[in-house]
Amino acid sequence: MNGRFTLRILLVLAVFALCFWWVIGLTPTREAIKQNLSEKIALGLDLKGGTHLILQIQVQDSLKSEADLTIDRIKARLAQADIVYSVLRRNDPQSIEEADGIEIQLEGTPTTRVSDVREILEQEAPSWLPNSTGGGSFALTVRPSELLRLKAETLQQSMATIENRINGLGLTEPVIQQHGRAEAEHEILVQLPGVSDPARVMNLLQMSAQLEIKLVIGGPYNSPEAARTQNNGILPANSELAHYAERGRSEWYLLQRNAVVTGRDLRSAAAGRDQQNPVAWQVAFSLSRQAGQRFGIFTQANINQSLAVVLDRRIQSVASIESRIETDGVINNIDSQTEALDLALVLRAGSLPASVVYLEERTVGASLGAESINQGVNSAIWGVAIIVLVMFLYYRSAGFNANLALFFNLLILLAVLSVFGFTLTLPGIAGIILTIGMAVDANVLIFERIREELDQGKPVVAALNAGFGKAFLTIIDTNLTTIIAAAFLFLFGRGPVRGFAVTLAIGLLANLFTSVFVSRLIFDLGLRRKQNVQELSI
Repeated sequence: MNGRFTLRILLVLAVFALCFWWVIGLTPTREAIKQNLSEKIALGLDLKGGTHLILQIQVQDSLKSEADLTIDRIKARLAQADIVYSVLRRNDPQSIEEADGIEIQLEGTPTTRVSDVREILEQEAPSWLPNSTGGGSFALTVRPSELLRLKAETLQQSMATIENRINGLGLTEPVIQQHGRAEAEHEILVQLPGVSDPARVMNLLQMSAQLEIKLVIGGPYNSPEAARTQNNGILPANSELAHYAERGRSEWYLLQRNAVVTGRDLRSAAAGRDQQNPVAWQVAFSLSRQAGQRFGIFTQANINQSLAVVLDRRIQSVASIESRIETDGVINNIDSQTEALDLALVLRAGSLPASVVYLEERTVGASLGAESINQGVNSAIWGVAIIVLVMFLYYRSAGFNANLALFFNLLILLAVLSVFGFTLTLPGIAGIILTIGMAVDANVLIFERIREELDQGKPVVAALNAGFGKAFLTIIDTNLTTIIAAAFLFLFGRGPVRGFAVTLAIGLLANLFTSVFVSRLIFDLGLRRKQNVQELSI
C-alpha cells in the first residue's frame, strides 16, 4: 500500500513539475511568466492581430485548362482516324459569371463521317455534351454534374495549395476555409495571426508558379514581329513565343508548345546561391523517377539543342543540352534570397489550378487583441477569485483541496495548449472559464456525497471511499458527454468555434485527473498525518 501511495505522489509531482516548468519556467517572476506565456501559447487573429483575406478563385481558368486538355485529346484521335476538320477551338470566358458558358467548337468534319466523329467525342470527352450544329460541326458543353465537380475540385485543390504555401512560411495556426454563401463556393477565407509582412504573403498566394521545361526551336529574336518575319509571317504549328529578360536584355524565343516537364513532375525544390554568379540566387529542383526517365530519353535525343525553363509563361533561363539529363535542374537569374525562397516554396507546394483575385484585405490591429486579452483574463481572474472564496467559506479545509486541484487543472490546460501548438482565441478563453465551472462542479458532487455519507454515521475514511466511488461515475458521465459535444464542435465547426472546443475538451480531460485522482491524494495526505480521525472539515 505504501509503495502504491508513493507512486501516486510521484506521478502527481512529476506532472505538476513538468507543466510548471513548461508554462511558467524556472524563474517565476511576473515578467518572466508573461514572456514565457507569450512565447509558448499561440494567439489567434482576434487576440494577436494579423491579416484577414478573402480570395476569389477564378474557376474559369480551370475550366479553360480542362477544355485545352480535351482539345488535345480530340486532335490526336481525329488525326489517328484520318478525319479532317477546319476548326477545333474553345471560347474564352473572362469571368466567373461566364465560366458556365465554356464551349468547344469543332467545325468542318466530313458529313459522311459524323458518326465516327461523335464516337470519338464521346470517348475522348466524356465530361462534355456533343451537340451537333449541322454540316459536320459540333458544339461541346460541360455536363452540369461535371461542371459542379470541376468547380468543387478547383476550390479544394486551391485551398490545399494555399495551405501548403502558408505552412511553408512557418506561420502559426492559419485559418483557411471556404467563405461566403453556397452559390459563392469559389471564395476562400484566409486569416494569418501575427503576420508582419502581409504584402509578401499576398504575393506568394497569387503566384501560380506554372513551371514548364520546353524545347527551343528558334531564337533569340529582338521582338515577336522579328520572329514572325523569319518564319514567313506565320509561327510554325505547335509553337509559341515566350519572352526572356535578363539584366537589360530583352529577347524572344520560339518554343515547342508541349512541355517536356511541368511542375507536377517535381519532387523537391530548394533555394541557394548561383554558382556562376555569387550575387544572384537560384532554385535547384529534382524530378520524380518517372519524369526523370522521360526527361532523360528526351535530352539524349536532343543533344546540342536548347531548353528553356519557363515560369508563369516567362522564360527564366535558356541552356544547351550537352548530355543526358535525368533528375536535376536549376532555375537561374533570381535577384534576391526572399524571391528564391518563395519560388522554391511555391514549387514544392504545387501550382494553383486557377488564378486568385483579392476581394478583401484587412489588417486587424494588435490593440484590439490586447483589450480582448485583458478583458478575458480579468473575467477569468474574477471568476476564479469568487469561486475560491465560496469554496473556502462553504467547504472549509476541503475547499482548499478543491482550489488546489482547480489551479492544477488550469496549469495542465495551459501546458497542453503550448505543447501541441493550439491557438488560443477569445472563444478559447470562454472555454477555459467554462472549464473552471465544470471543475468546481465535479468537486461539489464529490464533497456533497461525502457529507451524505458522514451524516449517515460512517467513519471518515469510509465516507471518503464511498463519496469518491459513488460520485466517480457521475463525473465521468458529465465530463465525457461534454467532451463528445466539444469533439463534434471541433470536427464540424470553423475558426473560433474550434478554439472554444479545444480548450473545453482539454480542460475537461484535465478535470478527470485533478478532481478525482489529485483531490483524493490530497485528502489521503491529510489523513495519513493523523491517527483515528473522527471528523473531516468539509
